[in-house]
Amino acid sequence: MAIGRRLALGALGLATLVTYLLAGVAGYRLLRVLWAQRPPPTVIVATVLGTALLFGVLSYWTGTARLKRSLDAVELPRSRAPALYRRYDRLTGQMRAGEPSLLVARLPMPNAFAVGGASGAIVVDRRLFALLSLDELEALLAHELAHFERRDALVQTLGYSLTQSLVGLVGSVLFPVVVLTGGIARAVAMLRGDPGSWSASLLGRTHRGALGAVALVGLAVTLLVLSYSRRREWAADDRAATVTGKPLALARALRKIERASTPDLGPLTPLYVHGTEESPLSRLLSTHPPMDDRVKRLEKRAQGV
Repeated sequence: MAIGRRLALGALGLATLVTYLLAGVAGYRLLRVLWAQRPPPTVIVATVLGTALLFGVLSYWTGTARLKRSLDAVELPRSRAPALYRRYDRLTGQMRAGEPSLLVARLPMPNAFAVGGASGAIVVDRRLFALLSLDELEALLAHELAHFERRDALVQTLGYSLTQSLVGLVGSVLFPVVVLTGGIARAVAMLRGDPGSWSASLLGRTHRGALGAVALVGLAVTLLVLSYSRRREWAADDRAATVTGKPLALARALRKIERASTPDLGPLTPLYVHGTEESPLSRLLSTHPPMDDRVKRLEKRAQGV
């Protein structure tokens, strides 16, 4: 039985070795052909950037269209909220954000956000009209209009598209290395009768290193995009406070939304984990700054600090 298993592993190892060698050689030859016919570096850079921008714009337009359809949102009639619309018209007149429609929807949690695309809109959860005062709603709308001013959603989508392009480019360059090192390591481990040992070999470690390099490029660019996302929230807070002159109204709105989004379990609350605790890693990977930091910053602004 042991001899039969060893022979089967040997045959499988040889087949694996041949398969990966052929794939690696094919990938290497393809890269050689592409390298021999390579255009000037400026053309390569322009092509990568142009492709990323094209797919980013397409993703932005199609994604926002799908999002609007999935929300089942309806436009807020002016007759239902004349006082809010007076303030909203004043905001759109002061800000370079166009005139996005005001849509009302039932969101999973009380919130509001800007949706771009062919026709911009600000989507507001129905519960916010009972939760927030008129000043607080105005400040929240100013925050969302600030995102339109800066084209934040489009820039962020383009950033993610560029990330995917860079990861794909690095992955293509390292393809022969990944295929050959991983394939040969697995084949040798099978020939030795110990398939699970391949990752501990030199080739196995090289394989993991090549994959890690691709992941590292993706992580680095993703962290840059997330960092920009957090900065855009700070900038939108500042812009809203400047336009409305009511930083405390925005601070109150943010705090109320935070509380309304946290489950109230009464005396059982300490027994549950809500995911509201923020570790350094969660902050690094978050698209928004911590709520406490945003509120404190607005409060200091109101005090002239």
